[in-house]
This record gives sequence, C-alpha cells and structure tokens, in this order.
Amino acid sequence: MESIKVHAPATVANVGCGYDTIGFALDGVYEEIIVSKRSDERLVLQSIEGADLSLDPEQNVATIAAKALLNHIGIKAGFDFQIKKFFRPGSGLGSSASSAAGAVYAVNQLLPNPLKTSELLPFALEGEAFASKCYHADNVAPSLLGGFIAIRSYDPLDYFALPIANELHVLIVRPSVEVKTSEAKGIVPKSLDIAIARNQWGNLASLVHAMHMKNWSRLKASIQDFIAEPVRKSLIPGYEEVRTVAHDHECVGFNISGSGPSMFSLFTASESLEKAKREINVFYKQKGISCDFFTSRMSDVGCQIID
Repeated sequence: MESIKVHAPATVANVGCGYDTIGFALDGVYEEIIVSKRSDERLVLQSIEGADLSLDPEQNVATIAAKALLNHIGIKAGFDFQIKKFFRPGSGLGSSASSAAGAVYAVNQLLPNPLKTSELLPFALEGEAFASKCYHADNVAPSLLGGFIAIRSYDPLDYFALPIANELHVLIVRPSVEVKTSEAKGIVPKSLDIAIARNQWGNLASLVHAMHMKNWSRLKASIQDFIAEPVRKSLIPGYEEVRTVAHDHECVGFNISGSGPSMFSLFTASESLEKAKREINVFYKQKGISCDFFTSRMSDVGCQIID
C-alpha cells in the first residue's frame, strides 16, 4: 500500500474513580487520518481539518508518535499526514490520543514488517505525553486498541481489558469552553490524605467488579472521584446542574470525561438519555452557553483501516 486511511476513536478517560488508569473507546466519535508514503525521509503534515493545530512535525502529536515508532524499528522513511477531526481538541475526549494512536497505527500498516497493534502503545504514548506534559495511557490505549482498558502499571507498562457493556448508552455533553489537559492536570492535588486515597481505590475496585458482573447500581455507586472532580468541576459551567439532571433521569454513572469540559453519563435506556439530553440542552440555552452532544456506545474497536 502507498496510502491508508485510518479511523481513530475518541475516548472517555478516568471514568470517575480511575484517574490516569482507565478509559473506554467510543463508537461514532472519532477522527480520520490519511497517511501516504513519501520518496524522502520527511514527516509532513499536509493538512488538519476541524482544529487549529501546528503543522510543525516537531510540535504535533501525530508526527512525534510516528517518529518514535520509526526510530525504534530503525527504518528511515517519510510520510505525509492529513488529519480530519470530528471533535475538538481540549474537549476531554482524547483528541491528542486519537491523533497519536491513529498515526502510529497507519504508519505501522505501511511498513514492510508491521508490529502487532499492542506493540504500538509506547510510541503513541510519546505523542500523547507531548500534549499533556506527562505519560498517561487511559486515553491512548482504548483509542489504539478499543474496549475498556485499565492501566495496572506505567513502569513497566502493563494493562488489561475490562468487559464492555453493549447495553449501556453513553451521553457526552460538551459545553463550549476549552480545558487543556496540561492545565487541568496542574490543579490536581499532588498528595492525598489516606482516607481519600482509600475511598478512591475502593471505588476503582468496585467499578471493575461492576463491569464484570453488569451490576449497574454498583457501577453508579463506584463512579465517584475524590481526586480530580472536586477541583476540575469549577472549570465546567453548569456542572452541578447537569449532574443533577442526569441522576434525575436514572443515569448509572456521571462524571467528567478526561480533563473536561465534556461530561459523560451512562444510561440503561435510550429514552432516559434523550430526556436528559433535551433538559440539559434547555438549561444551557437559558444560560446562553452553546453545547455539543454526542451519543454513543462503548466500543471494542480501536484504530482501524477504512475505505
């Protein structure tokens, strides 16, 4: 192949109690990346649609991730990149992660002896780390691999998959403010009281059990965050009101998606989701705040070739 088009899904990370630890891929929220071989050794960003991002290959997560892969395998090759985003950077849906994951996946597919997809995660992480100023795989792993991924360790990198729940409906609410991941991480406390830490890891263990058992009442009780949500919710206009609406319509989990400002709600019934969506839309219109909505399912599909 001389050229390839790749679909890279958006993600929900943290999922409340799993700060930098868990995340799942979304179905229907994504970006597309076209990667083509060049006759020289340059990495060239030809275009980026849907976002105002740098075309400098030293300042873009896609080419940084691709370069890390090429350096590792010792291949000197050049590629052109065309990126089309269907969700905004700074939304809390893993925009930089999907670019990094999609880029390494596409470049790998164009190589003579491609690596396994699971072997690409460290290189996608290099791109993600450039954007967020730290290494975290809770977005990039599910975007690359699909599914609901838990990161057990970063050194060495070790992760595993949780069962996804096809019967859950996901509502994403994104008010029109931008929250940069690097800035959102900067306000998270650097140390924790032992009682807070105990509550957090108890919720995380409970969430893992709930996903295996499909126990939605336990899931709802588990998706509580004592670390990031208390400080980050102030960055999101209407957060408390939106959470109240979601719970009033029997959601089985609500919290900030990634660094925000997007919020996610999980529902067992699509009718409940739609009712909550309408009420939230009215709320933001009354406040004079524009808002985007995405409805999705958890997806077990990560990066994939399209067309």
